[in-house]
Parts: sequence; C-alpha cells; structure tokens
Amino acid sequence: MKRIATLAFGMCALTAAFGTQAMAGPVLDEIKASGNIICLVNTNSPGFSAPDSKGVFQGFNTDFGRMAAAAIFGDTSKADIRGIGFSDSMKTIVARKAHMASRSITSTGTRDADPGLAFPVTTFYDGQGFMVANKLGVKSANELNGAVVCAEEGSTTLLNIADWFGNRKMDYKVENIGDKTARLQAFYAGKCDVLASDYTALLSDRQLAPTPTDYTILPEIISNEPLTLACQPDQELEAILFWGFQVMLTAEQYGVTSQNIDAIVKDIDKQPKAVKRLFGEKGATSEMAEKLQIPSNWAYNIIKQVGNYGEVYERHLGDSTVFKLDRKGTPNDLSSRGGLMYAYPIR
Repeated sequence: MKRIATLAFGMCALTAAFGTQAMAGPVLDEIKASGNIICLVNTNSPGFSAPDSKGVFQGFNTDFGRMAAAAIFGDTSKADIRGIGFSDSMKTIVARKAHMASRSITSTGTRDADPGLAFPVTTFYDGQGFMVANKLGVKSANELNGAVVCAEEGSTTLLNIADWFGNRKMDYKVENIGDKTARLQAFYAGKCDVLASDYTALLSDRQLAPTPTDYTILPEIISNEPLTLACQPDQELEAILFWGFQVMLTAEQYGVTSQNIDAIVKDIDKQPKAVKRLFGEKGATSEMAEKLQIPSNWAYNIIKQVGNYGEVYERHLGDSTVFKLDRKGTPNDLSSRGGLMYAYPIR
C-alpha cells in the first residue's frame, strides 16, 4: 500500500471532494453503491487481457479485477472490465472514471507519489525486452546500434530505451506510437526494426503476428518492471486488493484450490492454522471483513470463484497455453520455491 504520508495526503483530498461523507473508504462506498467495480485492462493482450468469442475479457490481469469483485460483492460478474490504452489508463483513474486498473502498469517512484493514484500490490515481476524479425539476423540487443524502435507512448519503455542505448553510446530512433494496433502494424510491416516492451507483453504481442515464429525475443532483459494493481487512493479498497492477493498466495502455499476448497472448508477443523484463519467462520479474514464491511466469506469467494495465484497463472500463462511460461526459478514463483511471491501473514 502507499506510504502513510502519501496515503494521508490522498485521503485528505478525497475527504474535501466528498464533503460530509465518512473520511475512510469513500471510493469503496462508491463501488458498493454503484453495484460494480470498474477495472481497466489492456485492449488486446493475449494471455493477460483479450476479448473471447463473446466479447468478454479473459486473461491473467482480468482475474485480479474479478478477485476484487469476488471480495467486495461475492460475485465476479460485478467486475466491469474495460479495455483501454496505456496512456489513458492512469489518467482515467485520477479523473475518478474507473476504480482500478490491472493492465501491466509498472509501479515507479513518480507514479506512486501522485496523490491521485495508489499501487497496492505487485501481481507480476517483469522486465523490458526487445523483439526482432528473424530475417534481420540479430541475436543480441547489443547489435541494435542504429535501430528504429517501436515503443508505447507514456510508458516506462521510453526511459528504459534511452538508458540502454545512452549507456552504450548506441544510436537509435524511436517511433513513439500510442495506439497498440497501429504500433504492432508498424512493426510487423517492417517500419521498425525492433519492438520494445515488457517481456511478457512481447510474448503476447508475438501471438498477434501474421506468423509468430518469424519473430524472436532477444535474451537481454534491460529493466525491472514490477507490474502492479493501480487504484484510486482509498484505505479500504487498497486493503482489499492487497490482502485479496495475499489470500491467493496463501491458498496456493497450502494447496487450497477452487476445486478442493469446499472439501477443505467442510473439514476445516483438521486444517493447518493458517488455513483456518483464512476460511474458518471465526478466522482472521472474518474479522477483517467486519472492519472492511465486506462479506464475511470474502476469502472463500476469491478462491472458489477465481482460484489461487498458481491457478490463475497456469490457466492463462502456463504449460497448457501457447506461452508455456514456466514460473520455476523466476521471481513470480512462491518465496518457498525461491521466488518473490511472499505471502503476508493473515492473522
């Protein structure tokens, strides 16, 4: 969650804006009153967020919007998932026209300092890379001197490119294209030598190529990109997003899935204490629910309706998908297996 000083400043601004409403939780109150939570995602990022045959957004990032809806309403259908371009996503939240975003936004110092934004929890650890057409014969980013690079307007990508090429005294030119469709069209038409983006975004974008196997993602990862949920500053909403994610991590750690949770709850007295605290009638999550004024079984609803973190990851990015993105040995694995996904104690 945001540091205390920043959060306090944001809450003061919100208090002034809402007049006589309670100081704590005006955004969450608004969400409850509207009957849904508006979550912004990428318009077309296979594996992360893309419309299915019925026009419903599916993917890794979309499931965290549904996690929030499951916690607040007990119903994932209360997540109003909307596709939006990157440069407009944070502006939309600051303008209070959306409640949250789950669309591969990197948490940075200057963004976190904005009193109109909060970055409660990192859901994926990524890094920026480069993709090239095989016909160029390029095997390393160190061979990109003089390249024309397609990049996304308003993203951290532009700063990372400047650092990378500048530190190596390499020449380059940027085609700064805000619209993703236009950017990919330019790259696949050969107007750019290189497409620069987060590594996972490149994996997704390659699936949109006329022939995906004609393109290679170079081995260099040139930045740290903690991809984080963004939302309007609100202590209760931030707590729900942060601790909802911890429920997903803890459930995975103890082997609780959407498939076995009913059996586990039915036999809750025989479960480890950490599981009892998550799903027991008088567990810690029940006490949290009373303070946050959300359903007492919110943790159960998250796991039953969305799944634990590992389920979400495997469903959209794992071995059964075209991405085959193995978590083993990466920061996105559980801390017990050497990753950075460290579940905070729910007690």
